[in-house]
Amino acid sequence: MKRPESLHPGDKLAVLCGSSPTSKTPEELCANVRALGLEPVLYPSATARHGFLSGTDAVRAADINAAFDDDSIKGIVTTRGGYGFHRVLPLLDWKNIRKHPKFFGGYSDVTAMLTALNQIGGMESYHMPMVGAWGTADNDPLDDYSMKYVKAMLFGETIDYENPANEGRATLVSGKAKGRLCGGNLSLIAASLGTPFEIDTKGKILFIEEVNEPPYKVDGMLTNLRNAGKLDDAAGILLGAFTDCEEKGEPKTGLTLEQVFDELIVPAGKPTIVGVTCGHCHPSMSLPMGRLFRMNADKCEFGPVRK
Repeated sequence: MKRPESLHPGDKLAVLCGSSPTSKTPEELCANVRALGLEPVLYPSATARHGFLSGTDAVRAADINAAFDDDSIKGIVTTRGGYGFHRVLPLLDWKNIRKHPKFFGGYSDVTAMLTALNQIGGMESYHMPMVGAWGTADNDPLDDYSMKYVKAMLFGETIDYENPANEGRATLVSGKAKGRLCGGNLSLIAASLGTPFEIDTKGKILFIEEVNEPPYKVDGMLTNLRNAGKLDDAAGILLGAFTDCEEKGEPKTGLTLEQVFDELIVPAGKPTIVGVTCGHCHPSMSLPMGRLFRMNADKCEFGPVRK
């Protein structure tokens, strides 16, 4: 697994989108990048709109291919998630992408690309807030915790993968594991099943997060993963934020998320930590997908394997 070169102040950072259009202006996007000492290069998809997509499939794919092919571009970030990245994957020049490993960051719908970069591109990718959410002093800045992780991903800084002081973790299944990180948004992981871009969890540490899905839908997607052998294949499991995934309304007649996890994840017997502060939440840590990690579920600890 290749690790793309870290960025340095003054480097050119491609800003594009493979999913839904952003509400941020070009000026705001550029300000967010320049606030970190990098030079933004806006591609058409960064500000395009084609219905619920940030440009047609052809436009979005062309931007990604061009950014990887341009040697002056040192990294690539997305403006937002939403929907649409799975539509783009078959249109990408994977042979050329493998020849030009580069930093690529995003999350949510971008999970599709992060996984493909690991499995097809043979390179690490970075689960992190999109550039449209970074913010500057006058544009809803990210909290210090989240920005610390964004900078660590971009600039290759060493960091400990600890929750904020007031947010605890818990052991769901005890044990230790080692493997490369994979996963991301549960909806995108489940949607990959049966396609050429299906997630491979064998011997890996599977990270899962979700937003705005009631427990019965989380149950359905986890059931698909279980039935496809993805939970049994994993070496360990990290459960991140499941934001606004509670059952709405009264009376509550369904299962809780805790019950869903107990009935679908616990039987796999894989070391599992619940409550990792990462996903559609604020604050949120960032994760280097594809990097070799180890975890100790009994101590609720995880981090990269250091030589």
